[in-house]
Amino acid sequence: MIIVLRSDVTEEQIKHIVEKTQQLGLKANISRGVERTVIGLIGPEDVLRVTPLEIFSGVEQVIPVLAPYKLVSREFQEENSIIKITNKVKVGGKKLVVMAGPCSIESLKGLRRIAKKTKKAGATVLRGGAFKPRTSPYDFQGMGEEGLKILKQVGEEMDLATVTEIMDPRQLELTCQYTDILQVGARNMQNFTLLKEIGKTKKPVLLKRGISATIKEWLMSAEYILANGNFDVMLCERGIRTFETETRNTLDINAVAVVKEKSHLPIIIDPSHGTGVWNYVAGGAKAGVAAGCDGLMIEVHDNPEEAFSDGQQSLVPEKFSKMMVDLKKIATAVSRDI
Repeated sequence: MIIVLRSDVTEEQIKHIVEKTQQLGLKANISRGVERTVIGLIGPEDVLRVTPLEIFSGVEQVIPVLAPYKLVSREFQEENSIIKITNKVKVGGKKLVVMAGPCSIESLKGLRRIAKKTKKAGATVLRGGAFKPRTSPYDFQGMGEEGLKILKQVGEEMDLATVTEIMDPRQLELTCQYTDILQVGARNMQNFTLLKEIGKTKKPVLLKRGISATIKEWLMSAEYILANGNFDVMLCERGIRTFETETRNTLDINAVAVVKEKSHLPIIIDPSHGTGVWNYVAGGAKAGVAAGCDGLMIEVHDNPEEAFSDGQQSLVPEKFSKMMVDLKKIATAVSRDI
């Protein structure tokens, strides 16, 4: 249920409404838009149906939310959300944000070399995995805390925001010390215990779509994070599993249009995992920008043959730079900057 407040509503009236609805066992979430402030209510449907919320001073209208993802929906917030990562980096506005770097953090010198080249090409966020969920238990699992320290050091040196994946609630406190964005990988999209704990933090979140998840399931996972208090969520389309065998996954460009219609959250495209083949990454990135995404996540490595993971889908810095030049033209054509 959404309470749309009058344009002249006072802070005292807002406080009174929140207190009264909480007494009814409802959880209130305030969204302050350009023209209107709304309060989203989460709780037992029978209470929402029988309580005359229109009687409160300052209320203009009460609207039921039909979508199962209440706080994520456009019904709750009409304006696009803009997520502040740092003072220089914001996601969801006119400027597209590019996150780039290796799949795995391998060494201080190696990450520093790659970060320098991606920043020169236009990236503003450095990606790198310290904890790696691998299909085989015998594959490289990441450098752990040492990798996090390297990511933070290089990010500060290069003045880049950072993003890294978190796999377990037990890693949350540690990871929050070292990164600007918490990434929830495809395998953990429905790890609801992890989502709830992340929802209690104030860290921006990049929520990747599950390998076989529908868009509805993906948005419901985002709802877990928002329902626990963290509204700084970005969605990431990283390809889904289909019958196609020529690519690692199938990059669902349709998801951009669907998410933009149904949700106010920004959407990032990951054509590296979406295709799994370095030669197709640029095409997927261009399609994502043309479709209206808010940013890109690209795997970049200066020696893919020796990469600890995902070398086959990583662009060398020269290819990444060329792609960025092409993307600027497409971004301009759709009234965006990059």
